[in-house]
Amino acid sequence: MDRHLVFPLLEFLQERQLYSEPEILEAKIRLLSGTNMVDYAMDIHKSLHGTDDVPEDMVRRRAEVVSRLRSLEEAAAPLVTFLQNPQLVQELRPDKQYNIHMLQDRYQIEALYQYAKFQFECGNYSGAADYLYQYRALCTNSERSVSALWGKLAAEILMQNWDVALEELNRLKEIIDSKNFSSPLNQLQNRIWLMHWALFIFFNHENGRNGIIDLFFQDRYLNAIQTNAHHLLRYLATAVVVNKRRRNMLKDLIKVIQQEQHSYKDPITEFLECLYVNYDFDGAQQKLMECEQRIEEGNFVTVPLRDEFLENARLFIFETYCRIHRCIDISMLAQKLNMSYDEAELWIMNLVRSSKLDARIDSVSGTLIMTTNHVNVHEQIIENLKGLNMRTYMLAKNIVEPAQAAQQAAR
Repeated sequence: MDRHLVFPLLEFLQERQLYSEPEILEAKIRLLSGTNMVDYAMDIHKSLHGTDDVPEDMVRRRAEVVSRLRSLEEAAAPLVTFLQNPQLVQELRPDKQYNIHMLQDRYQIEALYQYAKFQFECGNYSGAADYLYQYRALCTNSERSVSALWGKLAAEILMQNWDVALEELNRLKEIIDSKNFSSPLNQLQNRIWLMHWALFIFFNHENGRNGIIDLFFQDRYLNAIQTNAHHLLRYLATAVVVNKRRRNMLKDLIKVIQQEQHSYKDPITEFLECLYVNYDFDGAQQKLMECEQRIEEGNFVTVPLRDEFLENARLFIFETYCRIHRCIDISMLAQKLNMSYDEAELWIMNLVRSSKLDARIDSVSGTLIMTTNHVNVHEQIIENLKGLNMRTYMLAKNIVEPAQAAQQAAR
């Protein structure tokens, strides 16, 4: 995780008041010590100690940062001035390669990269994103271009530009999947970095829940999770639980959770394992309570989705229990759902009304009566073929894309 991407996490913990204010401020100062955000560090120091005085080392550090920033600004100024002048830019030729070579001969292209990087370290993410975009358009060094793309992605995430960030994420993914790395381990590490950074986007973008499922279930990325990032199963499981349209991925998820149960467990994965592998409803209910406790403690990414996650998890318990019972005692079901009797009765009543659940409530006996409903064989075949079609498409894509990239490189 980039150091700057930790700031939103600390801000979240501070808003939730999960730790004392001095602890959070001390953590921020330690984190800022590795950046050029000296003014921000000074403000936090003043707030923490209730004084207008700051340590001498911070003052010296600020002078060094300002001096270095001016030096880099002067070095990059000629190229920046050119790129910001519409009339000069319009004089460029249609030949992109000619333009790049011309600008490289006249200006210091690398100075723009160093200036953009320094702006990012100072916390000017907007300026850094603009300069890194311009640099990538002029850069002919593939390694440096990829580095600039990582910086651009981080800047867009920190500015919460989720649409643009998703575009940059997809560009970076294409490069990682097609690039010839010095070693498979290096490529694996890049995929793991990408998945961690992607969490900021996927749990904020309007289509992010589909995005995380699509990415994490790709063979290469699922292999990366199972090899060296088992904890990412927590976020994948959360996305599947809250995404009603992707219930077809539940079976694949359970299979992965079973395969990795000796390497990684947490209340979310254990909840699904209890429910769909062991049919242990008491165990599932206990794990759901643990999930709720962890959410309150701020340890899970599901906090922004708290109500939705718990609602869908209870629905999972309810649906699974209904599949194997015809007559269900509502008081007993309320206990398993961690709800009062009245809450459970109202919740079940609304569920029966709003869904295609073939059941009725007997208020006299306090039971839910399920009507036997045999699933049409043809519908089962069609549903299975839908999943098969998607997996076949992804497999073909994973085979064709590297081959096309290799052909282009050979040309």
